Amino acid sequence: MLRPVVVGLDGSRESLTAADWAAREALRRGLPLRLVHAVEVPAAGESELPELSIPRHWARRILRESMDRISERYPQLYLSAEQIAQPAAEALVTAGDAGELLVLGSRAFSGFGGFLAGSVALQTVTRVERPVVLVRADQTAEDEHTPDAEGRPSAGSPHRAVVVGVDAVRPAEQVLAFAFESAALRGAPLRAVYAWRLPLVRAAAEAGAHQAEEAAARRALNVALAPWREKFPAVEVVEQAEEGHPAQRLLCAAQDAGLLAVGRRIRPGRLGPHTGPVAHAVMHHVRCPVAVVPHE
Repeated sequence: MLRPVVVGLDGSRESLTAADWAAREALRRGLPLRLVHAVEVPAAGESELPELSIPRHWARRILRESMDRISERYPQLYLSAEQIAQPAAEALVTAGDAGELLVLGSRAFSGFGGFLAGSVALQTVTRVERPVVLVRADQTAEDEHTPDAEGRPSAGSPHRAVVVGVDAVRPAEQVLAFAFESAALRGAPLRAVYAWRLPLVRAAAEAGAHQAEEAAARRALNVALAPWREKFPAVEVVEQAEEGHPAQRLLCAAQDAGLLAVGRRIRPGRLGPHTGPVAHAVMHHVRCPVAVVPHE
């Protein structure tokens, strides 16, 4: 059975934009799309209270109108919708774990152009065991593509690059698999970014240490990507081994990207949910959709 692309809806503009992105991604992957809306479960004895009829009506309307909208825009897509009687974060984690990937909307900081990931989105990202994609409220189909020959937005021009953050010392297979597959599905180049830093002690003690470390970083990145180049020979790969902080290097690399993929290490339960500093930074400051991919 095919896992669907799942999108969380709450009636907001950002969730509707996320549904559009999710529909396009489902078509690229040849998968069904599942729309999910969470409805809080009433306490015992409250189910017949008249004031609860309004949110129930609104919940049904959100799904109905969203289904109509997506069906009209993407008639070839297999579509389903479901209300889940759980708190929002719980519902999204449950639905996301059953899907191929989960798509959520994220508001943009006014005047800054980054993400404002709400508490529900953050709780979900740190717990879902499948990739989660955050999509800005103002994202359009044209934003996934490079401008046309006259510099105008176009949905018919080539796709923008997919960018992936790589730990060349401990490469995460799940992250690289997602990034290469995403690039292949789009016919887009893949920009693989590995940020390295030279210890100050070594820099002061060894002449030529900087050049040696840079060469070692480039070799490590090349080795990490080699098996994936063989699996996806049609994907054009641009390797960027750059000195600096990983989050900063990714922010720069993703300025003109169509999608950014980063990893989230799955940590033991006693440590609690955690995205990691790099994922946290790009989730809040990158303009393009951000895929957070869990890995061991």
